[in-house]
Amino acid sequence: MVVSKQSIPVAGLEVTIYKDDSLNAPTNLPVTVLFILHGRQGSAKDADKIADHVFDHVSTQSKSQPPASARDLVIVAFDQRNHGSRLISALGNEGWNQSNPSKDNKQHASVVLHARNGTARDVSFLIDFLPAYLYPNGERQIVEWVTAGVSLGGHATWLVLRNEPRVKIGIPIIGCPDYLKLMSIRANENNLSLDPPYMPDSLKGYIQENDPAATPHAAQAGNPFWGKSVLVLSGKIDKLVQWEASADFVDALNVGPGEKRVVVEATAGHEVTPAMLNELAAFVWRRAIVSASPSL
Repeated sequence: MVVSKQSIPVAGLEVTIYKDDSLNAPTNLPVTVLFILHGRQGSAKDADKIADHVFDHVSTQSKSQPPASARDLVIVAFDQRNHGSRLISALGNEGWNQSNPSKDNKQHASVVLHARNGTARDVSFLIDFLPAYLYPNGERQIVEWVTAGVSLGGHATWLVLRNEPRVKIGIPIIGCPDYLKLMSIRANENNLSLDPPYMPDSLKGYIQENDPAATPHAAQAGNPFWGKSVLVLSGKIDKLVQWEASADFVDALNVGPGEKRVVVEATAGHEVTPAMLNELAAFVWRRAIVSASPSL
């Protein structure tokens, strides 16, 4: 396996493109693009390990069980707002920390929300413009957009699934679809109230109208998740993004003709385990490389 990694500027964003040059895929194959979204205090470089694992699985499966029809795979990563090359405030990426005033970010709930929503919008922005950079002569066709994210990137993945109809496959890893429930748990642990100034009323109202958990998701009517394929990967003993903050939403989530697979690893905390990487790679292979997504 020979994974190439190239950084290119796309409409003002530095974007990392991963390809497996050893696959020797026919140049006319349709393309699946997988976004990998990193976590808080991370950067686009965190996608390296995940990309290698996915490409290794795809390469192995392609050789051992060649599908009748398949797609080529391109993986994309970028720095989230206020992370990596886009960092403007180190304090902004800290949490509530009353025991250490130098690291106490009183705007923690707001800043994480801003990053999550900004990243989801960046995914849609790149879906608009990335094809022109990758294939300026129209030599390839991108037929599937997939988003996977870790922690903060997992929160953003849920929002992409809610807001972006072109993304039909999503893999939130140790992420949460219910922002107010997650932040309420975190505020209680810090002996804070999720009220101003820690959670401005204007932002709370916005979340109550626009959060994935505030969206119809148990029946078909008004359900943006209907027909999509979702793999949820979480740790049962995660102390930062507790499974209890996601459980009610995930249990009620109805994707209809799509697929919902939920794996809550009993001994995992806030981490991406080898088992999670295996689940992710197998899901990408099965849903995004070998077979087409169900129509919405």
